[in-house]
Amino acid sequence: MSAKAISEQTGKEFLYKYICTAAAVQNRFRYANVTTETDWERLTQEHPWLLTEKLVVKPDQLIKRRGKLGLVGINLDLPGVKDWVKSRLMKETMVAKAKGVLKNFLIEPFVEHAQSDEFYVCVYAAREGDYILFHHEGGVEVGDVDAKAERLLVPVDDKLSEEQVTEKLLAHVSEEKKGVLASFIVGLFNLYEDLYFTYLEINPLVVTGDGVYVLDMAAKIDATADYICKAKWGDVEFPPPFGREAYPEEAYIADLDAKSGASLKLTLLNPRGRIWTMVAGGGASVVYSDTICDLGGVDELANYGEYSGAPSEQQTYDYAKTILSLITREKHPQGKVLIIGGSIANFTNVAATFKGIVRAIKDYQGPLKEHEVTIFVRRGGPNYQEGLRVMGEVGKTTGIPIHVFGTETHMTAIVGMAMGHRPIPNQPPMDAHTANFLLNAGCNAVTPANTRTASFSEPKSAGEATPPKKPKAGFQADSLLSILLPLKNLGMANYKEAQACPGPGGAKATTLFSRHTKSIVWGMQTRAVQGMLDFDYVCSRDEPSVAAMVYPFTGDHKQKFYWGHKEILVPVYKSMDDAMKKHSDVDVLISFASLRSAFDSTMETMQHPQIRTIAIIAEGIPEAQTRKIIKTADEKGVTIIGPATVGGIKPGCFKIGNTGGMLDNILASKLYRPGSVAYVSRSGGMSNELNNIISRTTDGVYEGVAIGGDRYPGSTFMDHVLRYQDTPGVQMIVVLGEIGGTEEYRICQGIGEGRITKPVVCWCIGTCATMFTSEVQFGHAGACANQASETAVAKNQALRDAGAYVPKSFDELGDVIKTVYDGLVANGTIVPAQEVPPPTVPMDYSWARELGLIRKPASFMTSICDERGQELIYAGMPITEVFKEEMGLGGVLGLLWFQRRLPRYACQFIEMCLMVTADHGPAVSGAHNTIVCARAGKDLISCLTSGLLTIGDRFGGALDAAAKQFSKAFDSGMLPMEFVNKMKKDGKLIMGIGHRVKSINNPDMRVQILKDFVKQNFPASQMLDYALNVEKITTSKKPNLILNVDGFIGVAFVDLLRTCGGFTRDEADEFVEIGSLNGIFVLGRSMGFIGHYLDQKRLKQGLYRHPWDDISYVLPEHMSM
Repeated sequence: MSAKAISEQTGKEFLYKYICTAAAVQNRFRYANVTTETDWERLTQEHPWLLTEKLVVKPDQLIKRRGKLGLVGINLDLPGVKDWVKSRLMKETMVAKAKGVLKNFLIEPFVEHAQSDEFYVCVYAAREGDYILFHHEGGVEVGDVDAKAERLLVPVDDKLSEEQVTEKLLAHVSEEKKGVLASFIVGLFNLYEDLYFTYLEINPLVVTGDGVYVLDMAAKIDATADYICKAKWGDVEFPPPFGREAYPEEAYIADLDAKSGASLKLTLLNPRGRIWTMVAGGGASVVYSDTICDLGGVDELANYGEYSGAPSEQQTYDYAKTILSLITREKHPQGKVLIIGGSIANFTNVAATFKGIVRAIKDYQGPLKEHEVTIFVRRGGPNYQEGLRVMGEVGKTTGIPIHVFGTETHMTAIVGMAMGHRPIPNQPPMDAHTANFLLNAGCNAVTPANTRTASFSEPKSAGEATPPKKPKAGFQADSLLSILLPLKNLGMANYKEAQACPGPGGAKATTLFSRHTKSIVWGMQTRAVQGMLDFDYVCSRDEPSVAAMVYPFTGDHKQKFYWGHKEILVPVYKSMDDAMKKHSDVDVLISFASLRSAFDSTMETMQHPQIRTIAIIAEGIPEAQTRKIIKTADEKGVTIIGPATVGGIKPGCFKIGNTGGMLDNILASKLYRPGSVAYVSRSGGMSNELNNIISRTTDGVYEGVAIGGDRYPGSTFMDHVLRYQDTPGVQMIVVLGEIGGTEEYRICQGIGEGRITKPVVCWCIGTCATMFTSEVQFGHAGACANQASETAVAKNQALRDAGAYVPKSFDELGDVIKTVYDGLVANGTIVPAQEVPPPTVPMDYSWARELGLIRKPASFMTSICDERGQELIYAGMPITEVFKEEMGLGGVLGLLWFQRRLPRYACQFIEMCLMVTADHGPAVSGAHNTIVCARAGKDLISCLTSGLLTIGDRFGGALDAAAKQFSKAFDSGMLPMEFVNKMKKDGKLIMGIGHRVKSINNPDMRVQILKDFVKQNFPASQMLDYALNVEKITTSKKPNLILNVDGFIGVAFVDLLRTCGGFTRDEADEFVEIGSLNGIFVLGRSMGFIGHYLDQKRLKQGLYRHPWDDISYVLPEHMSM
């Protein structure tokens, strides 16, 4: 979400730190915070003014009208403050419908003043700019400021001057205070803009001869601007609404959300409740909560939350296990239900997310059965059949009652089943598998011919148009102005004036997309582009709708895609300018830019007049930036869809990005050809659900747009409803509205004034909000009512009164759509066309494999590491566990080389081997080669490789050979003397015996260190003992024929593998045979080689040339003559 309330203390801290004004702001930073953990003595040391001044104390927990509620202690000394706090601290208090505990208090100096010194000032955001409300009488009895305050609109991107403030707001203020107030209000407004506030109210603002005092303050900031304001904000704590506790599980999910590109939300409403939800999608999550409350479950609803935006399996697992841990905390006498619901996903792989949920269910299967939890599942979208299958399977294997349904079942039907209001079908009918839609018998390799006419409905002449539904008695369109104009967070300018005065760029187009629309996609979104091209192909378009892609992070190149069976190349450009110059026929931009870059890339795009429509997919763009985009778009006549949207679709013509989901859903919802019904929704997931509902109840969708869930979408419901009204092919309109904002009232106004004459079916989701005792911020940033008229209940009633077709609940939406459609067919307005089978499109190999339709041998196999999940795994052990267990480098090597958790002594031994083999001076061949290569100016990798290539039987590579020779001799029962004699007879060297420098009289301390460790820690060392006996024989012949470090490590490692308890004899022998022991020397000596490389570079040594006097030139005698 965007606008989040902050505590009064945080708001004042921002104001005192950053306000820039000529007015003298008094009592800066003079506040003290009191909680249950407060040490009063320490508090007075930090704030000595507490002992000397009269004080004010009040709770700081987002409570409105504290003065009227008797929650402000005034003109008290410190003992009085202590008594006041003591009598209220941790006490339950009712504020309106919310019951909460007072636990956080703010103490400030008491300011003596007259009533005439009090003023009211408020700044709040609206679509068209920021409004400043000012009233010359502030304080507890300020009353209805919306009705009586002076109001000044500062349009987007405009500056505020003291002259404007004085003229527009301060008419009733005495002359001596106008200058101070004007300066303060301008400073306050600049602070509001700079720190991305969305709401800032001070009441009262006291102005005396000493200066300005900010007594009470309420504020909200745009949390999405954190990446811009972090330096000034610091770490902001957002307190929960009064009446709702802050739970650690909520903080955990918020942290997951912050670290993820997906959306993960959780709000606990009643942790002891019986009904729990785990819903995919911001819009769908609201619909499920509505339905639960409609069916009487508001008191048992335990949580609100949503997961969306294609979370990974691991992220879904983390989210699900949090929910399941909460469900299984306390038992309920009736057992509990978990509703795992969702609309039809556009791009989320349902099977992948369900695998995460299934993992969590398996982990909690015991507690779930103990708490008698029944699970109801309904979902659709990419690979949903596999997701439902694995969900059904886990129910059978665990014994947990899990009822599974797909798109054949209405989205919210499972709520009625879960709450006992409707029967549970034994074997629900299942839709065909994804593959059945795509692998038709016919296979045409060329672009299919047009399969139908442009529209399912026959346009009628003006005289035959559908008559408007008459508004109900008592409804007056003009009365809507009383709702629309004074609203905070809307501040609507006259809508008709706005329509009559298009910007210099011209009026916005009624038709956004056609069969010839060409687009540019910003961002390397290959899956979305391929989906668009597949849609184009199945719609029988002549050419692909994607002309080019823009991606600034790679050079200009071509990207390969499929057009039916054929491969095509789509150009990718580094800059928008290049793309526009080379593709003059493009008029649509689909922007997948991130929330940080979406603003700049969109503003850049609007400098190109050929662009008429822009879809902004990113969620989390700061509202101030969105409003600047909207202003520029209005001036240039550009239609903006989004931000925070999946886009839109015009069947048979064009689709934006991932809209409509994959081809199976496109075909199932008949989106490959136009119908007669146009819709507009906020939610992307719910727009796909509307595709499903409309395709089942009518002749299909003519066009659908998801305007996005932000508070200020680039285009509004009314913008699209008016387009549909003026489009001959559209015969009825469906609007899925939402709690928050007042845009739906404009539709009421349009119906009442006769501007909208086509039937409008409308439902606003979020009706449950009025039933909650505390404020709940739903998944969409704009889904929050700031006053009664913004509630879904009020808007649904207004639409009903205006003459729109409004169902009793979302459950009945499909029935109402069908009734209206059937009426239009009956009166001849819609003439359904004959259905034609859709053309076939080949299935991608990767998706066919995902669906389990094909199999192919893998090119590689691995059993040591898996990086695909949330966390890197070494031989089955998560990397976090590796560090938690302090396994060290030896432990990691054991996992990756031997697929075992080795004993601690074995890990230590490996690390010691790496240490003693790390280097043996610059004279050995490997180090020598590395040095020569480094001095020739080569890079690190080349120099390291040069040194490593010298390792073999003669240098460093004797570990494996020594292990094999000694093992074979020992295992065959040879005595040490017999072994030495046999090797001599065969003319073979004993690997691991002999040293150029060290001898029995000058022992190698590396070997001695390792020998002491092995004798002290290994359970047995038969192979080492055998080698030491061989050494006694060889050194008796020549003192330097000692067991060298290679030989020692080789035989000791055989002992380790055979005796540590982790390997069978065959496994131990196999690891010796495949060369693992030489790896110890290679890994260890690599450290030394790198050291030599760095040393030569640091010493800046030049090219090495071997001296002549160190070379013996031995030429054939006749050549030297």
